[in-house]
Formats: sequence, C-alpha cells, structure tokens
Amino acid sequence: MNIPSAYIHIPFCQQICHYCDFTKFFYNERLADEYLEALEKEIHTYIPDEKARVRTIFVGGGTPTAVNHQQLEKLLRMIDDHFDIASCEEYTFEANPGDLDMEKVWLLRDFGVDRISLGVQVFDDEMLEKIGRVHKVKDVYTNIDRLLQAGLSNISIDLMYALPGQTVEDFEKTIDEAMQFGLPHYSSYSLQIEPKTVFYQRYMKGKLTKAKEDDEAEMYELLQRKLTAAGAVQYEISNFAKPGFESKHNLTYWNNEHYYGIGAGAHGYLPGKRTINIRPLPAYVKKAEEDGKPLLHEEPIGIKEEMEEEMFLGLRKTQGVSTERFYQKYGKTLVDVFGNRLTQLKERSLIDEEAGHIRLTSKGRILGNEVFQEFLLDD
Repeated sequence: MNIPSAYIHIPFCQQICHYCDFTKFFYNERLADEYLEALEKEIHTYIPDEKARVRTIFVGGGTPTAVNHQQLEKLLRMIDDHFDIASCEEYTFEANPGDLDMEKVWLLRDFGVDRISLGVQVFDDEMLEKIGRVHKVKDVYTNIDRLLQAGLSNISIDLMYALPGQTVEDFEKTIDEAMQFGLPHYSSYSLQIEPKTVFYQRYMKGKLTKAKEDDEAEMYELLQRKLTAAGAVQYEISNFAKPGFESKHNLTYWNNEHYYGIGAGAHGYLPGKRTINIRPLPAYVKKAEEDGKPLLHEEPIGIKEEMEEEMFLGLRKTQGVSTERFYQKYGKTLVDVFGNRLTQLKERSLIDEEAGHIRLTSKGRILGNEVFQEFLLDD
C-alpha cells in the first residue's frame, strides 16, 4: 500500500490552551511512557516489516516536544525504525516556544527532522497569558536562535488573530515582529470558538465576546498585504511561504491524497476509507495494546465523496483545483460533474478559471463555506 504521508499525534501539553479542541492531556511521565508503547504497536500494525517510504511525516499534538528527553529520543527512534527517513522529503515536528533546549534540538536534527512548526500565536506576553499559553515572547527568540544554531532553518510559525480583546493594531504589531525573523513559512488562523474548550464555556456564559467581523476581515487583509509585500506567496487560505518552502505535508491534505493517521484521536485517509482513532487516552492505550488497532470509526469513501472533497480541499489553495489532474484521477471532467454549479459560481464572481485551474476569487475566499457547499453532489 503506497501511502505518501504520515501524521503522528502526541497528545501531551504542559498547559492546555483556552482555544484548543485537539486531543490533548496534561503531560504525565508515566502516561507518556504508556502512550509511546501503545503508539509503537499501532505503527507496527500499519508497517509490520520493511520501512515505509513516505514523502512527508508530520508529528503534531498536543505538543510533541512536551515529553522528556528520553521519551523524545524513544519517539524519534520509533519513527526511524518504521519509516525510511532518508527518502522522506519533509519531516516536521510541532513545538512550543520554551520547550526546546539544545539537547532536544540536537536530537531532532540528528534523527532527520528538517522542519519545525512553532506555535507562537502572538508577540504579546499579556495576550499569551489570556489565551492560556505558558511561553513568553523572549522564548520565541531563544528557541529560533537554538534551531538556527543547529542548522534547522526551515521554520514555520503559527499566528492567531480575532482573539478576545485583540485590536487590529495589536495584530499588526505581531505580524511586524514575526516578519523580522525572515522565516520561510508563516501560518495564521482566526480564532474559532470550539466546543469543549475554555473559551467555549466562557462564551456560552457571556463572559467572552467574539471579535467584530469587520475587524477580523481587516486583520486578514493586513496579513495578506504585509506578508506578500515581504516576498511570501500565499499558496493557501491561511498559509504563506517563500517559493519552495510550502508545507509539503499540508499539501497532501489539500491535494486530497492519502495519509496514515496514527495516535490518539488522529484522522487518517487510506484508499477507500477515512479512519478516526479512539480519543480518550486510557481507551486508546488499552485497544492499541490489545491488537494494535485503536480505531473508533472507519468511514467508506466512494467516488462521489472523493470528488466533493477534491473541490473542498483543493479550493483552499490559491492555485485552486487542476482540471487536468481531476480528469486523471476520476476519468471525468469538472464540467461533466459540476457543470451548472461552476457556471453559477462564475456568474456570481466567486470562482474563476486560469491556466487550467478553478480557483476562488477574492470574494469567493470571504464566502468560502458558501462556495464549498455548492460542490455537494446529490446521491
């Protein structure tokens, strides 16, 4: 089975952020040891013999670097044992500023990790505290310096906007400070208030107010304008990169390609099905220890769903959906499948076509969810 990418989830955090709805648990050394044992059993189920050749590996969380040095080395060695790192084009670890001492940085580099995604969010200590982050702005500088010392220069940082109490001017300062590093990749997301988060509880009690839509739109436009002026190319709705430094792993998702989803709560996409793993940590560990298959649910994916998702995901890219690639994958043209819908969306100036690609217009990006719904096919 030729699967181009692998996502591996490490659910531990030193602190739970107020906005986060990913599978996460407070770090506990014993639980982390048990989890890594279970994780290896799951990986072995997918890859029992020869090392798997994958194009990308992404280790996310939680915070993968929240584990101790011995556990981090065990995790890295486990991945090295099951995947052909030498043939991997991009090997990413997520990290929080403040987690990376030099010993961890050298471990990552020595085991072949070549890309780091830092969860910075804002360059404002007061705001960081308000959203439940434990790092300080100075930690960002320290960790980036350590990474560069070790030759790990392919660094991406995540930024957030439309946070409670955040002004357009506040976000502009964050963008300006982030740009001073001259990094090859930046991601930025507006706050989404998700169930089962601290912010959701506060919002439901009337103790938290969402940002105004006009302010959120202004922050997004500011982000686009400043990063583009600095030479970064917006290749996806929320992602900007210097040419050649686009996230190859995330492009796996947006190109609707297959990937392993490994770890508690992880989602995978394998030929003909999507997989969702058990989320609660004790239940995940128990099931993985039993048979190496800690699945909660498998959803069959037929040609109809594949074509729908090709549009939902592909339209997130600035380049859009390739008409030629669509035909090669499905044996049908976009017009065959979505003819009238394409015409109507073009008439409303929500999509256009250029160089063999269907893509969102500026107006279409603002109304993205409305556009995506138009590509839901009748049974």
